[in-house]
Amino acid sequence: MALDRPFDPETKVVSRSSRPDIIERGCDICVVGSGASGMSAAIEAARAGRDVILIDGLPSLGGQAVNSIIGMFCGLYSPGDNGRQLTHGVADELLEELGASGDLTVVGGGVMKVAMYDEVALGRWVERKILEAGVTPLSGAIIRKVNRDGRRVTSIDASTRHGDVRVKADAFIDATGDAAITWESGFDCRVHKNGQVYGSQMLVIENFDDDKRPGWEEMAASIRDKGGDYGMMRRDGFALRYPGRDVAIVNMTHIETPLDPFEAAEKQIDGKDQADRTLVFLRNEFPEAFSKAKIRAYGLPGIRQTRWIVGTHHLTIDEVRAGKKFDDAIARCSWPLEQHHNREGYVWEVFDEDHVHTVPLGSITVAGADNLCAVGRCIDADSAALSSVRVMGPCIAMGAAAAHALDLAGSGSVHQIDMSALKQRIRHNLED
Repeated sequence: MALDRPFDPETKVVSRSSRPDIIERGCDICVVGSGASGMSAAIEAARAGRDVILIDGLPSLGGQAVNSIIGMFCGLYSPGDNGRQLTHGVADELLEELGASGDLTVVGGGVMKVAMYDEVALGRWVERKILEAGVTPLSGAIIRKVNRDGRRVTSIDASTRHGDVRVKADAFIDATGDAAITWESGFDCRVHKNGQVYGSQMLVIENFDDDKRPGWEEMAASIRDKGGDYGMMRRDGFALRYPGRDVAIVNMTHIETPLDPFEAAEKQIDGKDQADRTLVFLRNEFPEAFSKAKIRAYGLPGIRQTRWIVGTHHLTIDEVRAGKKFDDAIARCSWPLEQHHNREGYVWEVFDEDHVHTVPLGSITVAGADNLCAVGRCIDADSAALSSVRVMGPCIAMGAAAAHALDLAGSGSVHQIDMSALKQRIRHNLED
């Protein structure tokens, strides 16, 4: 029976059957994940002349650096008050441009020289840089399936609120943090056999008196002695004011980061509960500084490690401590070992001022895959080694290396590239 529909000159009637089942797009290199490593990979690949599509599951770009409000770039410098910059490329532009606008400040010294940043400004900077490089972004896209032909990944199927998408590419970079592309491709991955690496629920607070904020040691002692009275899981952490802003980033939580979707949703809420208890602790124990403090923003759960790849080299803690210089090195780092493997706190092992260790290409090349690299916190390393190299500095360098390695591989295998040619391209991340 025909329906009596009034005529509307501004609309037309459509149904699900009137659109394609899947929208297909092709490119040279597809990067999945837009955090520090994925952003760097996409920009470097585009500047090398490749057609690049950058996919992210969130509706905005920037990964954890933006959306989890980490608040500081770690691992860019070697230890010491006069620490030298170890990662360049996109990192140079970030430091210069956000620094010039007052949205980034390098602070600290000794083992803690970091670049603190405004997460809102960083998010906009990432978006502008991606578009300026000619990268095609696809945000809000959840990976449903990864298709492969033998040793080569051929395409990714994703769902968006606007329809299903298939991205075909000659090469792929897994910057998902969870090795999601590697996993969905059917290649081997690693997970923890026992135990857990805890993430953090970051929060931003306002309305506090920074002049009366306690020192680092005083706050740490109070958290250790009285945190249990407030139901705080983690018994250490910090509240650190951003230079030039009347806000502080607070990191005093530990949250489990399961791969089960229902458990992950529950732990996300638990993280905010912990953050709320943290604020009560600050108000009660340091009222002169925090009695009027309020939470301005909760970050998304900050995840340190969940699932990671099996590469052609398994980076070990012994190699990191020894400062091994690999023949196929693609990144440098001096960040301390920062192991968050217990509920109450973490292990902090600092290196000497002249210490530098490296990440080999073999740790980012997926065993069994010719056109797939993984970068960021899901590279092949033991948990202790990864605790140093998963920070933003070396992640930016890994992204650049993956982009150039796959560009050099072309239609061949990333395991058989000219290593001297790759080193020449990324020499600014290997040499002073």
